[in-house]
Amino acid sequence: MTYLRTLISALSLALATAAPTGASASDTTGLSQVELRPGWRMADGTHMAALHIVLEPGWKTYWRAPGDVGIPPQFDWTGSRNIQAVSTNWPTPVVFFEQGMRSVGYKSELVIPLHLTAQTGGADMQLSGEMQIGICKDICIPANLSFNATLPPDVTRPDPMIAAALTDRPYTAREAGVRGVTCAIEAGADGALILHARIDMPSAGGTEYVVVEAGNPHVWVAEPDSRRDGTILHASTRLVHVEGRSFALERSELRFTVIGESRAVDILGCSS
Repeated sequence: MTYLRTLISALSLALATAAPTGASASDTTGLSQVELRPGWRMADGTHMAALHIVLEPGWKTYWRAPGDVGIPPQFDWTGSRNIQAVSTNWPTPVVFFEQGMRSVGYKSELVIPLHLTAQTGGADMQLSGEMQIGICKDICIPANLSFNATLPPDVTRPDPMIAAALTDRPYTAREAGVRGVTCAIEAGADGALILHARIDMPSAGGTEYVVVEAGNPHVWVAEPDSRRDGTILHASTRLVHVEGRSFALERSELRFTVIGESRAVDILGCSS
């Protein structure tokens, strides 16, 4: 992955506050448009904005857990003012295959809602930051997107594009009728842990793909093997610390995303 970082292209965007500002992405292969949609201040004092990314035909980008050959997106909010926290709301991804390996992400277009919490209510928020994403066609190239925008408190009308992206999300476990998740963990070779998950849930439709996140950014998770047996979806995978260290696996921090043809389902935690 290190050699890919040498291919980074910088894309600087000047972002206005009254309306989204587009920018030519001709200098960055695979990107045709990037904008920050300034969004609106909500009744509880938080602010909803979004990043809108349009890809050139045939190009893809990645979800928060991209798979073995993907580049995970990274955010850096250094320089922001009057912002206590930023939460990303990832729309439902799709599964595609590259070099015979599974990846998870988006094609054509992506809107990422950003839920911002202010330090001081009723005042402007200054959102400054950078996002590194991977964009892929025949090769994968990291691209840096930088942005700087003032988000005023007096804009309260919702942005329809952001509102639509907020509804395009995986179902919660409760919404999808998940009846329970149990996990068995055993020691593997070279310090790895082997996880066997048993998910009691209705089918998500067609072929179901399971993505497992460890809740620890230093733990790599292999592509799970999964199969359905009646109402039970079984998934098994291998987890390894990226620095070869030993580690503990917290069941409550495990996150399972089941992606089917009809829906995706987001499941947090499992029991023994």
